[in-house]
Amino acid sequence: MLSRSVPVHSADAVRTFLVLGYLADFRLGQDTQEGITTGAGVGEATQSQMYRLRGNEALLDQEGIDLVQQLIDLGQEHLFDHWPAPGDDDDRKLALMEQLKQLNASYPGGLKAYITNAKRLLEASKAGENAFEGYVPSVPEGEKLDFGSRDFREFEEIGVEASREAAFVLVAGGLGERLGYSGIKIALPTDLARNACFLQLYMESILALQAKAGGNAQLPLAIMTSGDTHERTQKLLQDNAYFGMQPAQVTLLKQEKVACLSDSEAHLAVDKDNPFKLQTKPHGHGDVHSLLYGSGLLKKWVEAGVKWVAFFQDTNALVFRGLPAALGVSVKYGYDMNSLAVPRRAKEAIGGIAALRKPDGNTLTINVEYNLLDPLLRASGWADGDVNDDTGYSPYPGNINQLILKAESYLPALEKTQGIIAEFVNPKYKDDTRTAFKSSTRLECMMQDFPHGLPSDASVGFTVVNQVWAAYSPVKNSPPDAKAKVAAGAPSHSATTGELDIYQTNCRCLQMLGAQIGGPEQREFNSLQVEMWPRVSWSPSFALTFADLEAKVHGPSISISQDSALVIEGANIEVKSLELDGALVLQTSRKARLVVDGLKLHNRGWKWQALKAEKPMSEEQYIRGFLVCKREALHLVYDQDGTTVYPGPQIGAGAQQQTQGALTS
Repeated sequence: MLSRSVPVHSADAVRTFLVLGYLADFRLGQDTQEGITTGAGVGEATQSQMYRLRGNEALLDQEGIDLVQQLIDLGQEHLFDHWPAPGDDDDRKLALMEQLKQLNASYPGGLKAYITNAKRLLEASKAGENAFEGYVPSVPEGEKLDFGSRDFREFEEIGVEASREAAFVLVAGGLGERLGYSGIKIALPTDLARNACFLQLYMESILALQAKAGGNAQLPLAIMTSGDTHERTQKLLQDNAYFGMQPAQVTLLKQEKVACLSDSEAHLAVDKDNPFKLQTKPHGHGDVHSLLYGSGLLKKWVEAGVKWVAFFQDTNALVFRGLPAALGVSVKYGYDMNSLAVPRRAKEAIGGIAALRKPDGNTLTINVEYNLLDPLLRASGWADGDVNDDTGYSPYPGNINQLILKAESYLPALEKTQGIIAEFVNPKYKDDTRTAFKSSTRLECMMQDFPHGLPSDASVGFTVVNQVWAAYSPVKNSPPDAKAKVAAGAPSHSATTGELDIYQTNCRCLQMLGAQIGGPEQREFNSLQVEMWPRVSWSPSFALTFADLEAKVHGPSISISQDSALVIEGANIEVKSLELDGALVLQTSRKARLVVDGLKLHNRGWKWQALKAEKPMSEEQYIRGFLVCKREALHLVYDQDGTTVYPGPQIGAGAQQQTQGALTS
């Protein structure tokens, strides 16, 4: 899809499409390929059709006239038949033409290709065709790791080494309205102890990997935005000095929308309140591939030596706990595509990664949606379909759209298809005739469907972190929706659990190193029964990997009570001995070093308190179900050169001691 991104960098991008579940050998600028066209030469100035404009053609430039002729040839005359005579509603007519031009320019092959593809996909949908027809599923190759195990740490270190030749892509086109939050999702605080937003955490994690690479390395980051989030994402970056990154490292790629379809004949859907405006909707996160290709950014990365491209979603604060290990798995096995995945229960409402094979030997390892996987298994001879094995989980791991692609196969695959990946259509029919829709639909694409573009002998695998809480706790649901999910037996995927899983993961890491950690305590927030661990939160600069943590804390000499809070900000901090019963904040600048050795601290601390409906609350508090009462804490903040050992004969320069707090977020 052609889209203009504005500085940080400006970039053009190309959108994607699928024909009946497989990729056509499509090239921009070629007119036909098995009936698929790029939009050139339609009608060849069929002037006989212009009578439908009743003289309004005088309002249009040649591009507009050609586009109207093309659309009428494609059966879209309903867009113009209602136009009044020149002089009436001329501004609205021109507004519609501008929208049509934009939609025509932003899809490879233009509206002709979009409508043609839509007709074929809708015909297949009406006939009930199955894109996986003829495939036999089997369990794919991959690695299952216990979080913190020896194997996990070994893969993590391999991944850290490989990250010096990696680029990162954040898919962040969504607003927080579904959560009950009015801002963009990546601006949400990940937790209320440290209070860093998702975008800050992600960029700090990349900077932590960059620091390990040494030298003048600058690991690139691309952020896919949408019309709803683009300007606000840019402002968030600028207001926070790019969270420590150089602006040149960051590229924003803006995703555009596609036209909606009103029926199985692929008529473009007109806005119910304005006949001079088309309905549009997002095309799906699969656009990220075409944006990287069409902008030229992926090619630029490869030419600069990038070997791996890692993709992650907007509100999973734990993704970088598993991503380095997954990258290590990719390096060891040479995977062209590797999905960081989670265990899934049989028939759980999450897509499963499966290896598919046809009788002719063609193979495809790809995500299969849960409502298709079980019938596919049954049709292939597994009478019980998708069932749990002796681990208690399905052998088909759960897709969470955290991907690692090998650049040397990723770029050629996109070059072959001009950035196009698989599309699908999912209309909601009014009745069994499968003709009329309950509401308009559109073509969609998903980033995990990229394997359609790889050759049959490509190496596609997965990396599962067996402990779901350690690598995947997304914030996706509002409090009412989270409650309903849990009632249905599914994870809440709420802001409540998103925060508490950060504390759990950090506490368990410390336990693995021998620390004594109190709790967890059973609590209830937003009608969710949850485990509350000590509120331990640290910056990626302090510890991104197990090796980092092991080098900076002496586990057997650390104890933290259940109701304590510990926040660590800075790379140059070491905790040798600590008994904590209260709240402690450790913070250093790049120049300062702090060693905590022999500190026994007891204070009133910080309390996570359930909300009361009659009390005022912020959106950030509402979606969690709690606020933080910061009553008392010891803040040790050092910003000058040198090493300070605390407690010592004196507090180092710049240190702050006991502080009293009020109710805060």
